Amino acid sequence: MSSPPRLSPAQIEAALEALPGWSLEHEKLHCVFRFDDFVHAFGFMASSALIAESMNHHPEWFNVYNRVEVDLTTHDAGGITQNDVDLARQMNLLAG
Repeated sequence: MSSPPRLSPAQIEAALEALPGWSLEHEKLHCVFRFDDFVHAFGFMASSALIAESMNHHPEWFNVYNRVEVDLTTHDAGGITQNDVDLARQMNLLAG
Protein backbone atom coordinates (compact mmCIF):
# COMPACT_ATOMS: atom_id res chain seq x y z
CA MET A 1 0.00 0.00 0.00
CA SER A 2 1.44 3.35 -0.99
CA SER A 3 1.57 6.29 1.36
CA PRO A 4 -0.65 9.32 0.79
CA PRO A 5 0.91 12.38 -0.86
CA ARG A 6 2.53 15.05 1.27
CA LEU A 7 0.59 18.27 1.65
CA SER A 8 2.02 21.49 0.25
CA PRO A 9 2.93 24.33 2.62
CA ALA A 10 -0.24 26.17 1.51
CA GLN A 11 -2.38 23.09 2.20
CA ILE A 12 -0.80 22.70 5.65
CA GLU A 13 -1.42 26.37 6.43
CA ALA A 14 -5.07 26.04 5.37
CA ALA A 15 -5.47 22.88 7.47
CA LEU A 16 -4.00 24.60 10.54
CA GLU A 17 -6.54 27.41 10.25
CA ALA A 18 -9.25 24.77 10.79
CA LEU A 19 -7.41 22.99 13.64
CA PRO A 20 -7.59 25.10 16.82
CA GLY A 21 -4.61 24.58 19.10
CA TRP A 22 -2.40 22.99 16.43
CA SER A 23 0.77 24.51 15.01
CA LEU A 24 3.66 23.49 12.78
CA GLU A 25 6.79 22.54 14.75
CA HIS A 26 9.79 20.70 13.36
CA GLU A 27 7.83 19.94 10.17
CA LYS A 28 5.11 18.14 12.16
CA LEU A 29 1.61 19.07 13.28
CA HIS A 30 1.94 19.81 17.00
CA CYS A 31 -0.55 20.28 19.83
CA VAL A 32 -0.51 20.21 23.62
CA PHE A 33 -3.74 19.04 25.23
CA ARG A 34 -4.41 19.76 28.91
CA PHE A 35 -6.99 17.94 31.00
CA ASP A 36 -8.29 18.13 34.56
CA ASP A 37 -6.14 15.23 35.73
CA PHE A 38 -4.20 12.14 34.72
CA VAL A 39 -7.31 9.95 34.34
CA HIS A 40 -8.81 12.32 31.76
CA ALA A 41 -5.49 12.63 29.91
CA PHE A 42 -5.07 8.86 29.83
CA GLY A 43 -8.69 8.39 28.71
CA PHE A 44 -8.03 10.80 25.83
CA MET A 45 -4.94 8.83 24.86
CA ALA A 46 -6.82 5.51 25.00
CA SER A 47 -9.65 6.85 22.84
CA SER A 48 -7.18 8.45 20.43
CA ALA A 49 -5.26 5.19 20.21
CA LEU A 50 -8.38 3.35 19.05
CA ILE A 51 -8.97 5.89 16.30
CA ALA A 52 -5.30 5.92 15.29
CA GLU A 53 -5.24 2.13 15.09
CA SER A 54 -8.37 2.07 12.94
CA MET A 55 -6.64 4.55 10.59
CA ASN A 56 -3.34 2.62 10.78
CA HIS A 57 -1.81 6.01 11.54
CA HIS A 58 -0.05 6.41 14.87
CA PRO A 59 0.92 9.61 16.72
CA GLU A 60 4.16 10.54 18.37
CA TRP A 61 3.10 11.61 21.84
CA PHE A 62 4.26 12.29 25.36
CA ASN A 63 2.23 12.37 28.56
CA VAL A 64 2.92 13.87 31.97
CA TYR A 65 0.05 13.95 34.45
CA ASN A 66 -2.69 16.07 32.81
CA ARG A 67 -0.78 17.04 29.66
CA VAL A 68 -0.59 15.16 26.37
CA GLU A 69 1.83 16.53 23.78
CA VAL A 70 1.21 15.25 20.23
CA ASP A 71 3.25 15.42 17.02
CA LEU A 72 1.82 14.12 13.76
CA THR A 73 3.64 13.30 10.54
CA THR A 74 3.44 10.51 8.02
CA HIS A 75 6.86 8.87 8.11
CA ASP A 76 6.27 6.82 4.95
CA ALA A 77 5.50 10.02 3.00
CA GLY A 78 8.31 12.03 4.58
CA GLY A 79 6.02 14.79 5.82
CA ILE A 80 2.51 15.88 6.67
CA THR A 81 -0.38 14.24 4.80
CA GLN A 82 -4.16 14.33 4.96
CA ASN A 83 -3.95 11.40 7.41
CA ASP A 84 -2.28 13.72 9.93
CA VAL A 85 -4.93 16.40 9.46
CA ASP A 86 -7.71 13.82 9.84
CA LEU A 87 -6.21 12.39 13.04
CA ALA A 88 -5.67 15.90 14.46
CA ARG A 89 -9.33 16.71 13.76
CA GLN A 90 -10.46 13.54 15.54
CA MET A 91 -8.23 14.30 18.52
CA ASN A 92 -9.72 17.79 18.80
CA LEU A 93 -13.20 16.26 18.82
CA LEU A 94 -12.21 13.83 21.57
CA ALA A 95 -10.62 16.56 23.67
CA GLY A 96 -13.86 18.56 23.45
